[in-house]
Amino acid sequence: MKAVIQRVSSARVKLEQKVIGKIGHGFMILLGIHEEDTLEDAAYLVRKISKLRVFEDNEGKMNLDIQAVQGSILSISQFTLYADTKKGNRPSFIQAARPEQAIPLYEAFNQQLEATGISVETGEFGGDMDVALTNDGPVTIIIDTREK
Repeated sequence: MKAVIQRVSSARVKLEQKVIGKIGHGFMILLGIHEEDTLEDAAYLVRKISKLRVFEDNEGKMNLDIQAVQGSILSISQFTLYADTKKGNRPSFIQAARPEQAIPLYEAFNQQLEATGISVETGEFGGDMDVALTNDGPVTIIIDTREK
């Protein structure tokens, strides 16, 4: 799994002009699922993300995790994170998991995040969404379970 984590002051996702997910401060996560990913990969990401210390403490240092600042998460599935652009100009997405595998892993990832006590909003898997965010910092972290 590959997660692009952005610290945000706000984020929202729309589907067909209707807001289906919205948060204040916290993380907006784009989650790509590889064809070889498992529930173990989801659990690893949840552990890393829920403890990621990128929020500022009273001294202005990035020392607090999302739970310490009572932040929320907007989780968006994004198969294009596994784009292969080595040949030609049209990306190949062959390494991205097929929906029948990816949907249960995406849902498990979100449920595991919620089980840590973090409020999680989501987009719609496979939907043509409009995502907007205000990156705070900016802070953007990429975690790839294939590199653990």
